[in-house]
Amino acid sequence: MKIVVAGGGAGGLSTASNIRKCNKTAEITVITTEKHIAYSPCAIPYVLGGEVETFDNIIMHEAEDYLKKDIKIITEAEVFDVISSENKVKYRLINQDNSSEKELSYDCLVIATGASSFIPPIKGTELDGVFKIRTIEDGLKIKKWAEKSKHVVVVGASLIGLETSYALKQIGLKVTMTEMLPQIIPRSLDPDMAGIVQGYIEKQGIDIILDRPAEKILGTDQVEGVVFGDITVKADMVILATGVRPRTELARKAGCKLGKMAIRVNEKMQTSIPNIYAVGDCVEVLDAITGEYTQSMLGTAAVGQGKIAAKNIIGIGGEFKPVLNSMVSKVGDLEFGAVGITKILAPQKGIEVISGKIKALSKARYYPGGKRIDVKIICNLKGQVIGCQLIGEERVAERVDTMSLAISNGVTCSELATAEFSYAPPVSMVTDPIILAAEEACEKLKEVHG
Repeated sequence: MKIVVAGGGAGGLSTASNIRKCNKTAEITVITTEKHIAYSPCAIPYVLGGEVETFDNIIMHEAEDYLKKDIKIITEAEVFDVISSENKVKYRLINQDNSSEKELSYDCLVIATGASSFIPPIKGTELDGVFKIRTIEDGLKIKKWAEKSKHVVVVGASLIGLETSYALKQIGLKVTMTEMLPQIIPRSLDPDMAGIVQGYIEKQGIDIILDRPAEKILGTDQVEGVVFGDITVKADMVILATGVRPRTELARKAGCKLGKMAIRVNEKMQTSIPNIYAVGDCVEVLDAITGEYTQSMLGTAAVGQGKIAAKNIIGIGGEFKPVLNSMVSKVGDLEFGAVGITKILAPQKGIEVISGKIKALSKARYYPGGKRIDVKIICNLKGQVIGCQLIGEERVAERVDTMSLAISNGVTCSELATAEFSYAPPVSMVTDPIILAAEEACEKLKEVHG
């Protein structure tokens, strides 16, 4: 069996590695546009801020490591065409002339082309000092330019925007973070919870401008500032953390069906062409709460999709489940995370909800060192938990995971309120904050139902 994987990110490499685990004879070739493989893009801000020493530290494996497992990696190369009727791909080495074009046949093709940074259609994005943040190469360029910069504007208050803003503040830059919507982290947090994170960010000395899109970037050859309506912010460096767009060109050329947002796949990660699979940021998947197609541009999703694709390619079988888009991040001492749907988004999807929200401590009240933790639980009117948001300085990630499991299993707020949680004064309150929030939600439901 000949398998070609177009793309060397988390999804593509997960597919290749999991095929090899169960099939020792398949001929596996991975073709990637990047020089570096098997690294964590999520770690880039932490290298910029100095928490991680170098970009070399976030590279887990080299091409030679995969070759030892009989997986061939072709780096700095691009699959530019798929002839699905002949089971062939065409690829070329980047920055070389057309004479370097080559063909490769396959029995099964995996499209793992990921996503590319979205560059807003405004004047000035081509100026020196304007950067996207997606790859190690982007990180290296940012790090080098930051060494000679004083004022940076980060456009976009997504997770990567926040993490990058904090990182650049840590190395001494004056940072302004902006967002075209009225709140930061709009996809994952409700405005009230986002406000808590915003307050912390501002206390770190980072300026925040909300509800204003960037209109143009000023400068002749090099960036000098950014215009937001009647506000102009001085800058000698701009980071565009304005989101990404799935790369679907290859799937389109192959004749695969596309959805509204990305490549349409079934639960097997199979496209409309049976021997072509797709995984990672380039696909759309089902939302576990709304039942609608959505995107899940998370490394955890890509790795999971790769495992499912691999199982189906080698005949074991498996299904990728609808997603809850569970996330967690840490900026400075503050951790924040979310899973499921937000209260502000639910009505837009036709779901009536209530919420329970509390402030508590991470340890027993009398035990030294307890940290504040904010918990918000969202339930539908049947009492089923469909979302949760948490903010604190410790033990946020494990609670997000707990709530992910609860939501996946259809737990109600009354069941959650009577669940058994562990307790010891140095690590928890006698009544866990999740239970307190669930109890608050139960009271809200009583009011709704009389």
